[in-house]
Amino acid sequence: MRRKFLFLVADGMGGWPGELGRATAMEAAATPVMDQMAREGLTGLARTIPPGMPPGSDVANMALLGFDPARHHTGRGPIEAAAQGLQLADDDLVWRCNVVSVSSYAPGGLMQDYSSGHIATEQSRPLVEALDRECPSCSGPEARFRLLPGVQYRHLLVQPGAASSPEARLAIRPPHDITGQPIDQDLEALATIPHLQALCREAAERLAAPGNPTKANAIWPWGQGRALKLPGFEAATGLRGAVISAVDLIKGLGRAAGMEVLDVEGATGLLDTNYEGKVRAAVDFLQHGDFVFVHLEGPDECGHGGDAPGKAEAIARFDARVVAPLRQAFPDALFLITCDHLTPVAKRTHVEDPVPFLLYGPGVTGNGAAMFSEAEAAGTGLSIDPGHTLLEFALAKGGLR
Repeated sequence: MRRKFLFLVADGMGGWPGELGRATAMEAAATPVMDQMAREGLTGLARTIPPGMPPGSDVANMALLGFDPARHHTGRGPIEAAAQGLQLADDDLVWRCNVVSVSSYAPGGLMQDYSSGHIATEQSRPLVEALDRECPSCSGPEARFRLLPGVQYRHLLVQPGAASSPEARLAIRPPHDITGQPIDQDLEALATIPHLQALCREAAERLAAPGNPTKANAIWPWGQGRALKLPGFEAATGLRGAVISAVDLIKGLGRAAGMEVLDVEGATGLLDTNYEGKVRAAVDFLQHGDFVFVHLEGPDECGHGGDAPGKAEAIARFDARVVAPLRQAFPDALFLITCDHLTPVAKRTHVEDPVPFLLYGPGVTGNGAAMFSEAEAAGTGLSIDPGHTLLEFALAKGGLR
């Protein structure tokens, strides 16, 4: 039987010293399984964010899957459109569109919550459907846009035929990067595109009307680009692969690369996600497949929230409820464990620092780490740069090349 390859990603797991006492959350978390694997395996750092590119999960996870973001990345919105199986014309522009909470959708307003209190899908979907139906910019005779509901706070805005328009170059900041900050700069940018500004104002007016029981009071379009096209993962690696995640961008990357996308009931992208369901999905797929990319969002969400104890708990649960049972189920498999980017609690957003990784399995020789942490990984001196070559490095070291 062909050797299995498990790629386990705890989004935003890495951080900076001082998150809990003098330690990072990764150092403070109880991770006996990953620590043992680090002592017996190979650890180092990988630079997943190419120079000049934003340190987003879209860029970083594209690199982890072996695709050069500098060549293939077109925007966050197109990846999530791929997750929904949305058919786009080559000249369509597609935006990621959060439903957010702001103190006021006007100059002087602050970004209060990029997720509207982690709004549930069953609450956000009717809101977005109503906006698409009622906003003149989406449904009137001069309509230029379509609002498409997604998952939780993550939705899509499609602008047909606009891939080469000025709005394709519009710089709106990701809302998770500006929690607690003024939104004036983004409103000024929107004002340069009057029809997009009109849509956002229409949405804010309707969300402020009586009868909205949620914290969502504005939409936030960002991460726009034209349709995503990736090479086939199996053709590139020789492995039949699948992705498992609660997050649409991971599903979109997998679908665009021709991988299987495995949905898990109860996968929330938060600390309460269905860990056991993700493990079962991985075990079931590997009965016939070769490679599985299991993604956990919890550490990243806690990092964005400034919740250091929660981040450490998310990392500990990743170790105990994902890494441990999968290692037990596949003792002869190759394991690659990492995060896509760091989300330091002090920063409350992503940074471009290299990420620690761990490679473990029969035939992989250790290189001196005492535990799995940022500092120990850096101390080995092993560096993979650019990060999109990490997967090929692991395949070669693990004897799958």
